[in-house]
Amino acid sequence: MNKIDIVKLKTDILIIGGGAAGCYAGARIKDEQPEVNVLIVDKAHIKRSGCLAAGISAINAYLNPGVTPKDFLDYVKKDSEGLVRDDLVYTLAQGLNKATNWLEKWGLPFLKDEVGNYVAKGKRSVKINGEHIKPIMAKAVEESGVEVLNRVNITNYIVIDGKVRGAFGFSVRENKFYVIQAKAVICATGGAAGIYKPNNPGSARHKMWYSPFNTGAGYAMGIRAGAEMTTFEMRFIALRTKDTISPTGVLAQSFKAKQVNGEGLEYQGEYKKDSTPYRLHATLAENQQGRGPCYLDVTHLSDENNHRLKRAYLNMSPGIVLKWADGEVEPNQSPVEIYGTEPYIVGGHSQSGYWVDSKRRSTLEGLYAAGDVAGGAPKKYVTGAMVEGEIAGLDALNYISQLDFTEVDDDLIDKEFDRVFSPLEKSEGFLPEDLEERLQKVMDEYAGGLSTNYLLDEGKLIIARKELERLKADLTKGRAENIHQLMNLHEVIDRVDVARVLVEHLLYRKETRWRCYQERVDYPKKDDKNWFKFVNSKYDQKLDKIEIIEREHIRLGDLDGGEN
Repeated sequence: MNKIDIVKLKTDILIIGGGAAGCYAGARIKDEQPEVNVLIVDKAHIKRSGCLAAGISAINAYLNPGVTPKDFLDYVKKDSEGLVRDDLVYTLAQGLNKATNWLEKWGLPFLKDEVGNYVAKGKRSVKINGEHIKPIMAKAVEESGVEVLNRVNITNYIVIDGKVRGAFGFSVRENKFYVIQAKAVICATGGAAGIYKPNNPGSARHKMWYSPFNTGAGYAMGIRAGAEMTTFEMRFIALRTKDTISPTGVLAQSFKAKQVNGEGLEYQGEYKKDSTPYRLHATLAENQQGRGPCYLDVTHLSDENNHRLKRAYLNMSPGIVLKWADGEVEPNQSPVEIYGTEPYIVGGHSQSGYWVDSKRRSTLEGLYAAGDVAGGAPKKYVTGAMVEGEIAGLDALNYISQLDFTEVDDDLIDKEFDRVFSPLEKSEGFLPEDLEERLQKVMDEYAGGLSTNYLLDEGKLIIARKELERLKADLTKGRAENIHQLMNLHEVIDRVDVARVLVEHLLYRKETRWRCYQERVDYPKKDDKNWFKFVNSKYDQKLDKIEIIEREHIRLGDLDGGEN
């Protein structure tokens, strides 16, 4: 192993992750108090990192005229079978339009009508030209005075006397180990992809709905530090175009595509509901009953609208346009096949993540969570993540006002240094790709993956628990031949920690609340009487034990009900 330099940094507020939540948090902190030092650390480069790397075609959380924050809460609750953190969703909804206005102020192009109003995509969304959303946000961060450290993989929090006082990390390009001291830390790392076997095999395995580079690091660091987590069992499974995994909302909402089965018949009306989970459930059921494949039919489009559709996809998912070109077919010549993705753990579409209070404070003092990594508030999307970043950032300013830096003990530094870099010294052992495939096989076959149509039962979940325990033991035999493989190995380590917590949550909830997302064949019905509550967990690293904690539903009238 080449010599690794130890780099020590100090900042008032450390933001881990340069996505929507992290960028907005940093910019708003500097807007409020320019003299405060803020550092954003990103595993990639904030100009093209995370979920927004390829762009988006709409702002999917915006209150159009006549829609109130309470309306937004009601919509989210209905789509999520009633169980959400009312306080978090409501406070998030209050800031959606302000965040949207900031995006326009920064230079994001919005589609507008003849009198200058945003063009609505739906009741709670507006259309944009969003291919450059990340470069635009990155420029705003740069101009705000926030410092940015790109291509550094954060590995663990610095925890001193139960308080989070910074983080450790290593460069993915240079031989450097970072010790970053901070008075407060905002985790904005996104959710977790790659836990389950993906739709596409081989070299196309990273062609997935959620960013393949969001690998659950923020969750895993919180789990290892003993933070309380919530609702991991509400996995998110996207209904997307087959193979290219492109968004279906563009087709259904913007271009009025009909959802039809292999017989050409519309089928959603035959099922109980038209919520996000039920659209996936209905599509899966049609295939299981021999009426597939299922499609979104845009053969009614004119040539002009056909061209508009392709342009819309170029803003966020160009792969489907390339597929049409490669097949020499136009969208209005043949319906677009749709299918479910593998499951993801994400707090922005579903609600898996840190258990936080209304100020987005985690159960660990000094640590905040915002965006996809924060639990309890689904359907936050880009602007919702931004709002959570702002809420966390402005509260962090108050928190650090009377704090000094806490020195980090050398033994703590040495312990994390050895944990991070020891795989580079091994000549034998498992490579990251082998460990990743093993994890995905276990989760796919025993924890409700694609091959089992997302179905869950206690017997298989117990097998998953045992196999993950064996896999975790074998992670100590992981080796890396270079810095890039070292990053890949730590991504697998993080995913395994997340997967173990996920399986415990799936085992504990003995009902089926969210179709497909959490489909217990041994408990097929929803049980509001006994299970209208949150399933939370806390990990004890010394005992290697995951404790499940039940939390009561927090209603809108109790805005302080989320306090720790």
